[in-house]
Amino acid sequence: QVQLVESGGRSVQAGDSLRLSCAASGRNLSNYVMAWFRQAPGKERELVAARLWSSSTTHVSDFAKARFTISRDNRKNTVDLHMNDLKPEDTAVYYCAARHFKTDQYNLWGRGTQVTVSS
Repeated sequence: QVQLVESGGRSVQAGDSLRLSCAASGRNLSNYVMAWFRQAPGKERELVAARLWSSSTTHVSDFAKARFTISRDNRKNTVDLHMNDLKPEDTAVYYCAARHFKTDQYNLWGRGTQVTVSS
């Protein structure tokens, strides 16, 4: 079973950059798609970015393409979300998620990490 633990969320000012990390553990991680979602107060959870653990190919949602990137740190065994030029509307709980590449639904979730952006 894959386990996910997020870290890096904190309060920042508009325009700041922030890196969130998702520490992944378990067997056969190369078979999993790793993703970052976010959920703002009163809004539905939305996909921010995703990548196959073992591939450099990434998907970034349109709203995030200009400012966010997703990467993997091989040394630390993490999947990181790099966020630049943060805006107050980026305030949300950010979740790391995973699914087997043969499935459609993300069924493994971390507990989330809070990002608050002040203007």
